[in-house]
Amino acid sequence: MQFIEIVEKLKKGQSGVVDFKIKNNPVILTAASLENAKDNDISFLDNNSPLNLRNLIETSKASALLLPANDTYIIEIAKKISVDWIILKEPKIAFAETLEFLYPSNVESEGIHKSAVIGQNVKIGLGVSIGANAYIGDNTEIGAGTIIHAGVVLYRNVRIGAKNLIHANSVIHSGSKLGDKCVINANAVIGGEGFGFVPTSNGWKKMPQVGIVILKNKVEVGSGSTIDRPSVGETIIGEDTKIDNLVQIGHGVTIGKGCAMAAQVGIAGGAQIGDGVILAGQVGISNRVKIGDGVIASSKTGIVSNIEAGTVVSGFPAIPNKLWLRCSANFKKLPEIAKAIRQLDRKKSR
Repeated sequence: MQFIEIVEKLKKGQSGVVDFKIKNNPVILTAASLENAKDNDISFLDNNSPLNLRNLIETSKASALLLPANDTYIIEIAKKISVDWIILKEPKIAFAETLEFLYPSNVESEGIHKSAVIGQNVKIGLGVSIGANAYIGDNTEIGAGTIIHAGVVLYRNVRIGAKNLIHANSVIHSGSKLGDKCVINANAVIGGEGFGFVPTSNGWKKMPQVGIVILKNKVEVGSGSTIDRPSVGETIIGEDTKIDNLVQIGHGVTIGKGCAMAAQVGIAGGAQIGDGVILAGQVGISNRVKIGDGVIASSKTGIVSNIEAGTVVSGFPAIPNKLWLRCSANFKKLPEIAKAIRQLDRKKSR
């Protein structure tokens, strides 16, 4: 793809083209980082790139660059170099769009593999692809353009919308509902049993889990992640929410739209999470906690009580991030502080 073609495509995207220079109009074959780029590569510099990367602009061997519009230092350098470039409001979005241009997704051939098992009264939309050894249970519906890869299991009464992508060996349990344009990555489990047991004098009594899981449009679920169904009612994941690998979402949880959750997040049953919430890696949330819109929790935060909208929290138990930073700065001083307190106590006791 020639550079001018990328320019024209980016003009129609979301990255906000501000200016560009076409001197060589190179053929762009691949994308690469600034430090590893070579001829026929395109690379980018983000608004928050560190100084060591910004200094590579003059020496990079890339054939073309995507650069941030709000960095006057970079723009001045760009005017001096011979490499073709585009200045953008959102260079990271531009790089994502460029990757889509250069590496288009492989389109699976529609149709049902001969080894797939299809139950009774299954409704399959136009252009659906079902891979080898997949199992589709009775009374399930699959929307148009959905791709189901090898080894996927859909239990009975599952509802799958249009243009979903369900990767190998993932499992979607009975009654689960997926909207349109969802992505379920390999080995994820949607709608498995919630962890419900009641202690009795004779041991644990299992609480039947007869509820369902609902994923709204454009939800993405990472590899090995699990979203449990409740004993009654629904577990709901809001539109455009993105869930990383190895995330556990408990029964009866409600998550709003546009949230993001990094690896190993654990959310206990009944928690309510608002819109636009960001949970970094290994965040833990107690059962029935309510988290307001726009909350951000840094890595390993333990949330055991309600969090107001717009708050940034850290630590265990979770406290405001600025307070956590002040506390953590003093952790290494604790032995000296304890020693000083002991000395004061000894002086008082004399």
